[in-house]
Amino acid sequence: MIALIQRVAEARVEVGAETVGAIGPGLLAFVAVEPGDGEAQAQRMLERLLGYRIFPDDAGRMNRALADTGGGLLLVPQFTLAADTAKGMRPSFASAATPGDGRRWFERLLELARARHAPVAGGRFGAHMRVHLINDGPVTFWLQAR
Repeated sequence: MIALIQRVAEARVEVGAETVGAIGPGLLAFVAVEPGDGEAQAQRMLERLLGYRIFPDDAGRMNRALADTGGGLLLVPQFTLAADTAKGMRPSFASAATPGDGRRWFERLLELARARHAPVAGGRFGAHMRVHLINDGPVTFWLQAR
């Protein structure tokens, strides 16, 4: 499982004219599921999302985690993160999970997150989404849970 995370001042996801998820200050995570991902990867990714220290402490150092700040978590499914871009001029998606597995494990990650943290919001799997965000920093990291 892959997540591209961004520390944000605010973020929201729209499908058509509907806002399907929104947070204030916190963490936006674009999430891709890879073949073979399952419960262990979802659990590990949640640990990393809640525990990765990218928020400033009183001295301004990145020493606090989302769990410490109480900020929001917005999870957005994005299978393109799993693309193989090593050859040619067109990405291959053979390295991404099937749509069924992708939906299953993204929704499981969302369920786990909602059970352990608040507020948590999510994008809509399989939908064309518009993601609005204000990156705080900017601070962006790529995480993987194997």
